[in-house]
Amino acid sequence: MAIAKAERLMNLALCLLGTRRPLSKRELRESIEAYLEAGSDDSFNRMFERDKDDLRELGLVIETVENLDGEVGYLARRDSNRLPPITLDAEEAAALGLAAKVWQQARLAGAASGALQKLRAAGLPEGVDPYGAHGALEPRIPVHEAAFEPLMLACRDRRPVVFEYRKASAARPEPRHVEPWALECWRGHWYLAGFDRDRGAERVFRLSRITGKVRSRGTGFTAPVPDVVTVRETVAGWAGEIADRSALIRLRSGSGYPLRAKATEVRELGDGWDELEIPYGHGLDAWLVEFGPDVVVLEPAELRADVVDRLRAVAKG
Repeated sequence: MAIAKAERLMNLALCLLGTRRPLSKRELRESIEAYLEAGSDDSFNRMFERDKDDLRELGLVIETVENLDGEVGYLARRDSNRLPPITLDAEEAAALGLAAKVWQQARLAGAASGALQKLRAAGLPEGVDPYGAHGALEPRIPVHEAAFEPLMLACRDRRPVVFEYRKASAARPEPRHVEPWALECWRGHWYLAGFDRDRGAERVFRLSRITGKVRSRGTGFTAPVPDVVTVRETVAGWAGEIADRSALIRLRSGSGYPLRAKATEVRELGDGWDELEIPYGHGLDAWLVEFGPDVVVLEPAELRADVVDRLRAVAKG
């Protein structure tokens, strides 16, 4: 939402909440600077009706009544727009405390801290540790990527974005047009899940591989947002954490210890090579490429072909 519109909506909400009697359109226009600058009456009327609908969509209860002069007036009664008392049990308080800690390295740190203080004043039981039973622990989820904040705002506002993305097997980044759904941290790295317009399918992107600025696009979403976005499960599957097949590889002796740790069987071949059987899922080809000439894929044929294609792409770059 643009800053100018957000300020205009806030001013309109304050006027409607602060009045003791219904205010007419004319009175509201004279009270809010942005309406005075709207130009013609038609422009103001369209702007006002949109703003009124937006506030109602955000949850503000706006009444429409006739004032003493017979004009249509508007007001938002405080008793109709008051939130119920906040009550938190120990587990809920701990969850909120941990959530506030997540933002300590982002620009939202101040807002999160202020919100937590208000919750403490409004509803936390006496003696409750807001960080749970292990209050001595200081959970930290690093947010070093510059793409995090613009992507978080794009997810919130449902705005498509464009960014340059470098795949693990590619030498150069490529532009991606994405409708962002959700951000999630998995094993110390942040990932974005969304709809890739160029590929016409759901994709997950690692933020550390986004280069340059994240730019917003004004057009709306073209694909429905799923009720549940399984970022971690998708990344785990692509990383080979969810194994549904078995691969046979040749590995140089004394190398590839992460591969050896995953192997279900290791056979010495001599001449400085071992043969390993590895359970795997989607994404093993990208991992094997990282070991370069120390790995030779024997089976299955499609995995071998994928690894060869990735190596050729790197060599061309």
